[in-house]
Amino acid sequence: MASSSSSPAQAPAAEPLRQKRILSSKLYLDVPSSKAPVVYSPAYDISFLGLEKMHPFDSAKWGRICRYLAREGHLDKKRVVEPLEASKDDLLVVHTEAYLNSLKSSFRVSCILEVPPVSLVPNWIVQRKLLYPFRKQVGGSILSAKLALERGWAINVGGGFHHCSAEQGGGFCAYADISLCIQFAFVRLNISRVLIIDLDAHQGNGHEKDFANDGRVYTLDMYNAGIYPFDFGAKQYIDQKVELTSGTKTDEYLEQLDKALEVLKSRFQPQLIVYNAGTDILDGDPLGRLKVSPEGVVTRDEKVFRFAKDQNIPLLMLTSGGYMKSSARVIADSIINLSNKNLIELGSQLG
Repeated sequence: MASSSSSPAQAPAAEPLRQKRILSSKLYLDVPSSKAPVVYSPAYDISFLGLEKMHPFDSAKWGRICRYLAREGHLDKKRVVEPLEASKDDLLVVHTEAYLNSLKSSFRVSCILEVPPVSLVPNWIVQRKLLYPFRKQVGGSILSAKLALERGWAINVGGGFHHCSAEQGGGFCAYADISLCIQFAFVRLNISRVLIIDLDAHQGNGHEKDFANDGRVYTLDMYNAGIYPFDFGAKQYIDQKVELTSGTKTDEYLEQLDKALEVLKSRFQPQLIVYNAGTDILDGDPLGRLKVSPEGVVTRDEKVFRFAKDQNIPLLMLTSGGYMKSSARVIADSIINLSNKNLIELGSQLG
């Protein structure tokens, strides 16, 4: 994780200014009913002189998910929703000016993305080739909340940058899309209770810090306690934590999830669920170090969507971490399964 700046961080936007920024944002597009609530842009995918290959994250994952779905007749490309890029004013809803200014340093960005050679690249190129794709994905996460409330569910085929908080990035996460998405939802969607279900293999320390003392947000975080970020400060803000050990297998993982969801039902009644569906729990993932099968990931997602549907709670899904080439195929298979089980309606299956 990038170390925090020695200069004192600027206080986040005062509430009236934050509200003004949210209300004047262009990110909440009106999406026609002919589109599916699946959000993606080709601009999500990162291709940058091969430097992206120096991090284990598959930065072409997002496009490959959509290509699988389109090629196999599950989702017409014309039905996919393209988001706008989050502007500086949008980002200032959560982020401090000091943090956004720090991204004008290629060295700082290289620390956040964990790709040291990025520090040698002119910042205008870093902005265009690395940070612009992330800002598009942030726009997608924010719009997904609106779509979820309108349609009952939404999937942003990107996003889930759960290590980034208002004042600090890290772990390949440069913008706090989960925090931004929720702050927009509070103001624009008139809701006051949001549940984060974070099932990425890593602890979601970014949103945990951002909503540390905010009773409107409840966090269920199930993660491998023996890997990055080891953020013990943020752990105290998790409402319901399930700490796993490296090597946890599919059956035990799903059993722990069932128990957690059962407890959750009686603890918090949300108006929106933000589901961070990282696939770095897969067996063989070099960073997640869990041993969940591809079928286990598909079952996990089905359990979460069913949990939401049974209680009639709108849900948005973010794809988050996943550090193997097989992740895209597994996510596509999971989306196909959700459609087959009538938990989502893609509306273009070929028959």
